[in-house]
Amino acid sequence: MDIFLLDGAGFIQRFIEWIIHHGGFFFLLLVIFAETGLLIGFFFPGDSLLFAAGIFMNELIEKLFGVADASDLPFGLYHLIIIIAVMIASVLGNIVGYWFGYKAGPLLYERRETWLFKRKHLLKAKNFYHKYGKATIFLAKFLPIIRTFAPIVAGVVKMEKPIFIFYNIVGSICWVSSMMLGGFFLQTWVEKKFDFSLKDHIEAITIGIILVTTLPVLYKLIFGRHEEESSKA
Repeated sequence: MDIFLLDGAGFIQRFIEWIIHHGGFFFLLLVIFAETGLLIGFFFPGDSLLFAAGIFMNELIEKLFGVADASDLPFGLYHLIIIIAVMIASVLGNIVGYWFGYKAGPLLYERRETWLFKRKHLLKAKNFYHKYGKATIFLAKFLPIIRTFAPIVAGVVKMEKPIFIFYNIVGSICWVSSMMLGGFFLQTWVEKKFDFSLKDHIEAITIGIILVTTLPVLYKLIFGRHEEESSKA
């Protein structure tokens, strides 16, 4: 476990490389499952991990299927198996979150706050649900924190199950495919066009994706609160 002894410089780069070479596919499934429905999953960087998994897709194929050199393979069955498996993890995570909210709904608002559970995240997801209605489950897939609590809120408000399942599946397909295929084809294009690998700059890409996806949420949390206080005043 020497990964944890590394210095700060390049930590994300080395950490992701360590993940890829030590059960990366199964770790990816676990993170996506947790982030899309378990209370403990809200701090996982699902977007950046999916994009990085797309960049390292060939390595995942080599480890999972025992392929000698996946870089020579055209996009096909192996790639689709990995992507579809991640989509299923996302769908199942949301179902678990919905079931938990459906069963434990009212108790969540009375639950004591911990570092893993913040009531404000639940309320923010509920407000998002009321604002965007049925499409919340789809839209939430692309928003950190919100995507963890949205299925739970859907269960709390007793969203119709067929509608929830529909938006859950469509959202999972669009979210996972856009991130993983984006990473894979961008890496392939950059390598062929410029003889340049994104794998050497995965840390900067990861930080960039985290900033792009979390800044709107943070902006809303900070300035939205000021606006609410001003309107009350």
